[in-house]
Amino acid sequence: MVYEVCTFQALREQLRCKEIWVVGADTWRNPAEDLPTDFEDHRVEHYQALRKPLDPSQFIADLQAEMRAELEALHTALPGCDWLSISDRAAGAVKLAPLEASPEPRNLRRLKQAVQARWGTVPLIDMLKEAVLRTGCLSAVTSVADRGTLPEHVLAERLLLAIYGYGTNTGIRAVAGGEHGHSEDEIRYARRRYLSTEAARQIAIEIANATFAARQQTLWGDGSTAVASDSTHFGAFDQNIFTEWHSRYGGRGVLIYWHVERGSVVIHSQRLNCSASEVHAMVDGAIRHGTDMQVEANYVDTHGQSEIGFGITKLLGFDLLPRIKRINKVKLYRPAAGEPDAWPGLAPAMTRPVRWDRIAEQYDQMLKYATAIRVGTASTEAILRRFMKANAAHPTYQAMIELGRAQKTIFLARYLHSRALQREIHEGLNVVESWNRANAVIFYGKGGDLATNRRDEQEMSVLCLRILQAALVYVNTLMIQDLLAGSEWDDALTAEDRRGLTPLFWAHVLPYGEVRLNMDARLRLAAAASSG
Repeated sequence: MVYEVCTFQALREQLRCKEIWVVGADTWRNPAEDLPTDFEDHRVEHYQALRKPLDPSQFIADLQAEMRAELEALHTALPGCDWLSISDRAAGAVKLAPLEASPEPRNLRRLKQAVQARWGTVPLIDMLKEAVLRTGCLSAVTSVADRGTLPEHVLAERLLLAIYGYGTNTGIRAVAGGEHGHSEDEIRYARRRYLSTEAARQIAIEIANATFAARQQTLWGDGSTAVASDSTHFGAFDQNIFTEWHSRYGGRGVLIYWHVERGSVVIHSQRLNCSASEVHAMVDGAIRHGTDMQVEANYVDTHGQSEIGFGITKLLGFDLLPRIKRINKVKLYRPAAGEPDAWPGLAPAMTRPVRWDRIAEQYDQMLKYATAIRVGTASTEAILRRFMKANAAHPTYQAMIELGRAQKTIFLARYLHSRALQREIHEGLNVVESWNRANAVIFYGKGGDLATNRRDEQEMSVLCLRILQAALVYVNTLMIQDLLAGSEWDDALTAEDRRGLTPLFWAHVLPYGEVRLNMDARLRLAAAASSG
């Protein structure tokens, strides 16, 4: 029995990193099938798409030059950084003082009170209805050719009610008892027949794109190219063997991983198992969000970063900007051997040189894995399973680790001496924390727990929650712009107010109570309404 247990443990570890695969499977198939089959025939095109040189020596030289520049900048700035100390100490070489609190915005509370005074307490269903009517995001679903004799506006109403029932977690039965003239069976049929997960995802994407288009640059600033991503734990019923216990959050359920833009617009959401890696979720959302936004940087917390994460994001062409919990223990790698006296002020935090020979040997193979993620020949999770500690002997894993260490050194050198970058990352992660707080307000039904263990139903609940919050942000954006257009608000907002201005607030929103849907009653907004 002991021998069998040890055998199964070894099998589990090798399956996790796909050193052993299952013939005929999908997720657990041969890892060679995850890679693009035309890579050798179109190598130049794939390299150009990733903006990487064909010659690995040029890639390494550029990376070494960037490492030297950032380490030199840190060494030069170190004497003037009163918040940073690098010295030999048992707790770690790096000592970084916390950020000072930013000045508190003085007028944002008055602005939110003015929004409530003008529009009153707005039911959440009305915000969803307003976003749908103004963006026309349901047209792709309601205009299908095989809808039969069901009028388009009737189908739209039933889809709105289904989205609201799933997004608030109250369920279709509770929503069907409202004042709208649609029965429970009619709403359930519309959901089963027309509201697929792909349709719900596209609805959320169109609302996000409409928010980007509606923003006034003078108020919200230039469009951001950075997103913040983090996970939140949703409880789930545990009647089957697929429900997992999360050791960090302490409960059974699933993880929902959000990608939220600096202006509180959600661009991607994923439903994850509790044992899943947040690194692959971060990469997947940054490159497959589907919105008009061009992601060039991603803020993450400690659990969303790793050396593999730094390596793969470098190959994919966007910056990984984490907030690292144990910053005192980090190490800076040297760009080349034979330079023990370089940057003496950083010596307590320095370690060995990067092993560039491994990167040069596996450069083409690493680009092949990055191309597989970019073109989607397999899921990001399945591809990154090859790069796990259980597979440490794999040459491509070793090369990816070395690349990640080089890129992480570049980030740390920039992060430690730049107070502005530290504050930028902190503020970006505060946005996604606010998003998670809004989840508890909107997804209030059944105590916030997912009442089903069916994966497709869980994904639908998450996507509908995303639609509701996207609609909330969209309508709030229009309300704020409409309000600030008045002459009484000229020059009323200070620099601190503009820094803290966000459309993600809900003091004026009513998510509870009887659902009353009237498509003819509209919110009084200056912007012209769409006829969709």
